[in-house]
Amino acid sequence: MTGKDNKQQFSEVYDKYIESIYRFVFIKTNSQFIAEDITSDIFTRYWQSLQKNNEILNERAFLYRTARNAVIDYYRKKGRTPNLISTELGDEIPDNDNIIKKVEMSHEIGTIQKAISQLKDEYQNVVIWHYLDDLPISEIAKTMGKSEPATRMLLSRALKEIKERTIEA
Repeated sequence: MTGKDNKQQFSEVYDKYIESIYRFVFIKTNSQFIAEDITSDIFTRYWQSLQKNNEILNERAFLYRTARNAVIDYYRKKGRTPNLISTELGDEIPDNDNIIKKVEMSHEIGTIQKAISQLKDEYQNVVIWHYLDDLPISEIAKTMGKSEPATRMLLSRALKEIKERTIEA
């Protein structure tokens, strides 16, 4: 592959996946600065892999696997465990005159976020990838290095835990 082909491929993959990779990292780190930094590193690694003429059969799986590992490395270096979103919800709540609706929605979102944040990392990943990034089970299975039935079971268990935690709240 020539340099121009690499640049074109990188550009296409970057445009296609930058938002979802950033969102995944942001959800895991709860920091815009850290998410931007890690996302930049992820795409740098992708570029380096292209430059080495490594054949990447599934770019999305490569990027998510790299993102997952980068987040793990980040927390390992910091010596702490990851937290899911705990940001202000004001920007995510539709702006309307019904304050009661806003409060109810904020409470529901907060309850779900809290439940997801208490899941083990593997459950968080499968929920984020499937429901936020609309990845099919087959793609998630490849990314996680698991079989499709095992991935479905992970998602099922994660949803069961979320349901139990939101009912308790």
